[in-house]
Amino acid sequence: MHEYDLERYLNVRSAYGASLSPTGRLAFLMDTTGTAQVWTLDDPRGWPQQRTFYEEPVSFATWSPERPELVFGMDEGGNERLQFHRLDAEKNVVTDLTRHPEAKHQWGGWSHDGDRLAFTSNRRDEAVFDVYTQGRDETGADATRHHEGEGWLSVGGWSPSDDRLLVYESHSNFDQDLYTLDLETDELRHLTPHEGDVRYGSANFGPDGEALYLVTDDDHDTLYLARLDLETLEVERLVVDEDWNVDGVALDDETGRLVYSRNVDGYTNLTVADLVGPTELEELATPDLPQAVAGGVSFSEDADRFAVTVTGTATNTNVHVVDAESGAAERWTDASTAGIPRESFRDRDLVRFESFDGLEVPGYLTLPADADERAGEVPVVVDIHGGPESQRRPSFYALGQYFVSRGYAVFEPNVRGSTGYGKAYTRADDVRNRMDSVKDLRAGVEWLHDHPAVDPDRIAALGGSYGGFMVLAALTEYPDLWAAGVDVVGIANFVTFLENTGVWRRELREAEYGSLAEDREFLESISPINNVDAIRAPLFVLHGANDPRVPLGEAEQIAEQASEHVPVEKLVFEDEGHGISKLENRIEAYTRVVEFLDEHV
Repeated sequence: MHEYDLERYLNVRSAYGASLSPTGRLAFLMDTTGTAQVWTLDDPRGWPQQRTFYEEPVSFATWSPERPELVFGMDEGGNERLQFHRLDAEKNVVTDLTRHPEAKHQWGGWSHDGDRLAFTSNRRDEAVFDVYTQGRDETGADATRHHEGEGWLSVGGWSPSDDRLLVYESHSNFDQDLYTLDLETDELRHLTPHEGDVRYGSANFGPDGEALYLVTDDDHDTLYLARLDLETLEVERLVVDEDWNVDGVALDDETGRLVYSRNVDGYTNLTVADLVGPTELEELATPDLPQAVAGGVSFSEDADRFAVTVTGTATNTNVHVVDAESGAAERWTDASTAGIPRESFRDRDLVRFESFDGLEVPGYLTLPADADERAGEVPVVVDIHGGPESQRRPSFYALGQYFVSRGYAVFEPNVRGSTGYGKAYTRADDVRNRMDSVKDLRAGVEWLHDHPAVDPDRIAALGGSYGGFMVLAALTEYPDLWAAGVDVVGIANFVTFLENTGVWRRELREAEYGSLAEDREFLESISPINNVDAIRAPLFVLHGANDPRVPLGEAEQIAEQASEHVPVEKLVFEDEGHGISKLENRIEAYTRVVEFLDEHV
């Protein structure tokens, strides 16, 4: 089989973030130029038109419901201080809307008449978010502040009559509240009084504006589809799966057509249905999509079609458009595989292993094509997701495909703390149980030792963000298991991380990891920096200088101290934030990582 170099794999393109205009034109993001920019298409698999031309990646784009214009968002150098811009699609003229580069902005949607947009921002106080609306032709200081928040607020959308906004308040990743904000009186009404941690997500106003359709795990281990009556505040269950999360719903409030998704062992199952009564669903045909991961539904004007992003283990990310009634699906975008034959991409195998306490831990193992011929010789990259409240799913992963093409296996465990397997599983690593997830890593490596293809002496750990902490913790707690480690924007010291992370997110992170006021001693005890002398494996540290989540100091301190007794390479990009997003930087970074692993593994 012909071998392709790393740069070729990193040039495999992605098309995603779909939005359908009132005329049926598709807008989407695609990284053909090396950063994600806005493109549009009028016909399936046609020639796309590039609409934005920036060095920085665009984070989202969404059409106006009434005019040939869209709003897109972009930060600078990965600093996550998102600014909004309006693009006139006929004149190709861009208007800067927010003009507060020192502040973060979180998109909240267009009004139905296309005259206004809603968002939250921390302009007034860096630590909290206020709720704003703004006219489509207004800029900067013209925005109207309707509510001064006391925490992390975001807008979920407009009511059908455009007189109210749906507002989220996030106390942690697993505890939210919902409110409606009356735009005439600025009165905020609490909809979800509750005790303990309850998730409320993916909320949509119903067609009459008298109810919300959402997913929640109130009094249940998994997320389910529910209706929240806005008069009585009663929650009624509509679709419940005892084993898997109903993890999202999109609803067209003019027609009552909706699409909801179930996360089944990481794969997405989509269901299309019509509301034929307040709590009655009539299911339509199942969308004819690949078995993969799908999301980001955008309805056409009359909801007879919807666009959705689809990505799979052996299928790079593209936008499909689905006929809602027949289920027929057509791929509209043609994101390139950079000349690499699609059939050469390897599928993941879904596996499970038993951890130290009997807990069954799921994961994915991708083996090279010749694994059966190399008994006991295959090196492994154990690739650990961030979050920690996240999940490794069977989406396309160019770097992983490259590793497999070069003879590595890639193992992606969803250790306790991962989402997708119910509330209890996700909470199993909270605060004092943090190191149990690291024990899961050890159990996963021991499981790999028993695999007939694997060389147990050539196993490396790689992870980003919280996954970077997991790499460092694995190297300090179980130093004899690893041949090398790669820490990407990872946490080395929970105390300095919490002291220096963006003030707007500190409270959310303390809810997961523990607080500086009450748990400082414990946080110090589990911080890899305080056990750095135990590391025996060579270490590669990769970071972005503008990272507002995990500040650069985390990389600097672990690299400095670990280098006193093991080989350490450190690479910092001045124009990146929490992750490496620009193609030229990704090529440089992962070329260095591959060379490092080839040398030590």
